[in-house]
Amino acid sequence: MKTRAVVAILLAVATTTAAQTPSPTPRAYRSSPVDTAHGDRETVLLWPDGAPGALGREPEDKPKLTLYPVPAARANGAAVVVCPGGGYRTLASDHEGKQVAEWLNTLGVSAFVLQYRVGPRYRHPAPLADAQRALRLVRSRSRDWAVDPARVGVLGFSAGGHLASTTGTHFDEGDPQAADPVERMGSHPDFMILAYPVVSFTAAFAHSGSRQSLLGETPDPKLVLELSNELHVTARTPPTFLFHTADDAGVPVENSLVFFQALHAAQVPAELHVFPKGPHGVGLAPDDPALSQWPKLCAAWLKAMGFLDRR
Repeated sequence: MKTRAVVAILLAVATTTAAQTPSPTPRAYRSSPVDTAHGDRETVLLWPDGAPGALGREPEDKPKLTLYPVPAARANGAAVVVCPGGGYRTLASDHEGKQVAEWLNTLGVSAFVLQYRVGPRYRHPAPLADAQRALRLVRSRSRDWAVDPARVGVLGFSAGGHLASTTGTHFDEGDPQAADPVERMGSHPDFMILAYPVVSFTAAFAHSGSRQSLLGETPDPKLVLELSNELHVTARTPPTFLFHTADDAGVPVENSLVFFQALHAAQVPAELHVFPKGPHGVGLAPDDPALSQWPKLCAAWLKAMGFLDRR
């Protein structure tokens, strides 16, 4: 059946731009590669016996999920793995992690904030392996956490948006023969929410800082193409909600525009909101009268798509 793509753009913007010099890392992202924002919240290591390719036994070597499950009486069954931004060097684990998980809980959605491995200590494929493992783990524990394994999405901000969009364009169905039951689960997200995401590593508007942190200073050109996610959208890419600001000086809005265009061409349901003004890294933007509307628009999209229905 032919799917439909919906776009709601609050300001018309051009789809091409001149090459741009990346802005310095926003102050909100000058944090730590370790997620410490959640107090005494329960956490689960993605690999209890050690992550593949781990370079040590320090906290930054141990990717994990911080759990924000909704009690079964209020849960609608949907779940989201949250990927904070930070340029693949740090994790903005408060305003793009904890606060986001608490917002999702108000929608009846269980949230799982991902501490993924970042550079310069770790390069690709470690972050993607962590995100894929997170999706598998949530599905494997779906009964414990009152989650519908067919409604597990991913939400990412900035470089976390690149990671999230990578999971939606690079996935597998799991290995039914795996000894580890988690690895038997698929890594395909059922929906994506991308907030001011990094998407392309090849275009003039690519965020070179994220590319360098993930792939190094002289990456293999084939790998750069492989991780330019607008080039890998297919009909199986999950339905997607995108939010950006037109004058984002950190990650140009063209990243969201080209991804939306690729989704539309592949007949994947998608919704894009571009606001005229606003800095990079705003999270839920609770103090901005205009930008604070995007979580409400996102909730309406989730409801319209059926992801918030109790089953």
